[in-house]
Parts: sequence; C-alpha cells; structure tokens
Amino acid sequence: MERQEFDEIILKNAESFFDYFRLACIAVRNEKVDETSAFLEKTFEKLGAKKVEQWREEGANPVVFAEFSGKSKETILFYNHYDVQPPEPVEEWNSDPFEPTIEDERLIVRGACDDKGELVMRLALLKYFNEHGGLPVNVKFFVEGEEEVGSPNVEKYIQAHLDELKCDACIWEGGQKDANERFEIVGGLKGIVAFEAEVKTSNDDLHSSKSCYAPNAAVRLTKGLASLFDDSGKILVEGLNLTEDSLDRTERALVKKMRCNQKELKENDGIIEDLITDDVSSALVCEPSLSINGLSAGYEADGIKTIIPGFAKAKLDCRLVPGQDPEESFEKIQAQLEKNGYPDIRLTYLTGQPGYRSDVHSPFVKMVLKQAEEIFGADGTSYVLNSPIAGPAYAFGRNLKVPIAGFGIGYPGQKMHAPNENIRLSDFCDAAWYLKCLLEKYR
Repeated sequence: MERQEFDEIILKNAESFFDYFRLACIAVRNEKVDETSAFLEKTFEKLGAKKVEQWREEGANPVVFAEFSGKSKETILFYNHYDVQPPEPVEEWNSDPFEPTIEDERLIVRGACDDKGELVMRLALLKYFNEHGGLPVNVKFFVEGEEEVGSPNVEKYIQAHLDELKCDACIWEGGQKDANERFEIVGGLKGIVAFEAEVKTSNDDLHSSKSCYAPNAAVRLTKGLASLFDDSGKILVEGLNLTEDSLDRTERALVKKMRCNQKELKENDGIIEDLITDDVSSALVCEPSLSINGLSAGYEADGIKTIIPGFAKAKLDCRLVPGQDPEESFEKIQAQLEKNGYPDIRLTYLTGQPGYRSDVHSPFVKMVLKQAEEIFGADGTSYVLNSPIAGPAYAFGRNLKVPIAGFGIGYPGQKMHAPNENIRLSDFCDAAWYLKCLLEKYR
C-alpha cells in the first residue's frame, strides 16, 4: 500500500475514536474513571478482541486488558493509560480542553500526546489490520487509570495476572520526535520520588513590623531549599548525583548521538534564561533532577496584608536515574538539609517509582532501532536509553522479564501537561506507519 493512502486511512480511523478524548478521566479527582474504562472495554470488543476484561480486584482504578490473535506465535504487549492531567488553567486553552480540535494540521485536546492520542493511534492501526488481512502478531493491551497519580497499583496487577500478560516484548505508551526532528526510540524511563517540605517558625502569622527580630517561615524554607543547589541550578545532595560512568561503550555512543538542539529546546519550552547545563543529552539520561513544583506561605490573595508567615510549605519531585532507589534518595535529601543547617525543614514522602532501562544489546531493541533507521534513516533516528519522564516500566521489566521499547506521536512543542496540549497529524501518521512495519517485520 502507498504511504499516502495509508495516512488517509489511519487518520479517518482515528476520528472514529475521538469520543475517547471527550471523557475527562482525571484520576486525581476520581472523575470519569468507570465511564472511560467501560468505553475502552466496548471499543476493544468492537475491534474483535478474543478476550477483554476489567481487572478490579486490587481495589484501585480498573485496568482494561484486551487480547487479539495474530498470524504468528509472537506476542507484543502494549502499555497505555487512560487517565489525564487536569485541564487547569482552563482560560489559557484556545479551545475546549476535552473537545478534539484540528487546527494548523495539529490535534489539540487534553491527552493528545499523554496518553490518549498514543492509544488512539494503536486502535486506528488495529482497525486498519482488521480491514487489510489481519494482525501479523498476537497483541495484548494493558491500559491503566492511575498513571498520573504515580501508578501505585500497577505492580500488584501485574503480579496477579502474570499468565495473562505473558509476552515476548513490551511496547511502551509513547514517545516523540526530538528537537532535531529525529524519531526517538526510548529504552526506559527515569524513576521519581515526590515529597513535601515544610517549616514552622511561629505558632501564628505575625505582624510584619516584627521582622526585625522574628524569623520568617517563607525565608527559612526558600533558603533551605536553595541550599540543595549551586548557583547554576545543579543539585548539591551527597550521594544523589550520578554520571554516565556506569554506561558501556555502546550506551555512551548512543547518548552522544542524541545531540540535543539547545536552541530549539529553549524556544519550544519558552525558556528565557540560560540552560543550567551544556550537555543536555547526558543530563536527560544520566543525571537525576530536583524540582520545586510549588511554594505556599502567608498571604497570597489580592491586596495587602503585612504579615510574617509562621508556616511555609513546598512540593518537590526528584527524577531518578535507573538504579536509584526512591526512598533512599528521599532520605539523602533530608540528610543534606540537616547537614546544611536546616533540621527544622521536615520532608514528607508522597510517592516514588524506580527507573528502568532495557538492555540495548537485546535482539528486540536492536530490531526496533534498525526498523526505525530503515524508515527514517540513521540520521533521522535517535535512541534514548531512558526518557526523563517517569512511569511504571520497572514493574513490567522486572516481573515479565521482557525488553521494553517506546516510541510515539509527540514532538517538543506538544505542551504535555499544559494548556493546548497537541500533536502534529504528520507525526501521528509517521508513528502509525512505523508500528505497522515493525509488527509486520516481527512475525
């Protein structure tokens, strides 16, 4: 089949699943969970799955499992999630956040890239195969509803359904083209630990005239958190920083080949200050990161209220390199604050996930990369050892013991988690064509 004809079919197929975007399933608010999982169950049934189930025995948001028969004995497992981020601030959207809108050859909607659009691409390809000779391999789907709150029950579900999830390889939820327009193959994910920091300097807020002698909780907290970074923004936590020294020659070469386009990155992200590193590729793959997500203290409403905050709080997360333990990393940050003279700043652990990295020497990983190079060219393809984004890949890798690779429909301007989240239709088609060719090659 000619590529142009395929693109037309896949885009038309995708439109038949646009009701999926309209279901505002937000796990953090427990909204539309049952409606969305039921929609997926019916969708898989209509597409001809030989088995569709909702797994609920762990008491969490249901996992939708589906299984399809192909023409060979090989089995691919797809991981996706059906929950999305809240749309706020809604006023910054140019259209309804949950109404699929096509503008300038882009699909704009919450979940366009993370992660509903990725599943829609796979569903559109399933429909294509149904109408063009059938699936070349067996495929299974594991679609969860808690990824945006840390996937706290995924490993329990996997361990309870090991037989149903048996496969030869796992294809992860998605990916993107990089700032150099190269199609990325991703072999894993960073880990994460999310936590809160708080400090109390007085039982109540005080009149600001007392600033000449009274401590300020907001100042105390911000100074303490600032002590965890050097002037450029690099992390100063003993035992937390790692380098790429643990990588073998092949892995180091792959990191070097990434050649992140710093100018494009700044433009796409809207960064107006200098980047905090000259080696973005190594930082994304081989270094942990520590982020202050938000700060709260004192009076924050309109107008004036002259006080000294007696209490201050912050939310933070740390992205971890595969091999770093979330709880141990959390303890190192608390220990560093105490060493820096801030024992009164107490941290509260919220959630954490370890990272995961596939073996780049795996035959499946090699085949995935080779197929990408055949379609997009060696210079048009980039292999990323692990994405800086977190997710439960570790649970699949260590329990199913299969290689994992991710790729998808995104691009640097996709505005993931932000207003006007979007994908380019051309990238949607490129990823679908690549997946079609990969499944045909794998049988």
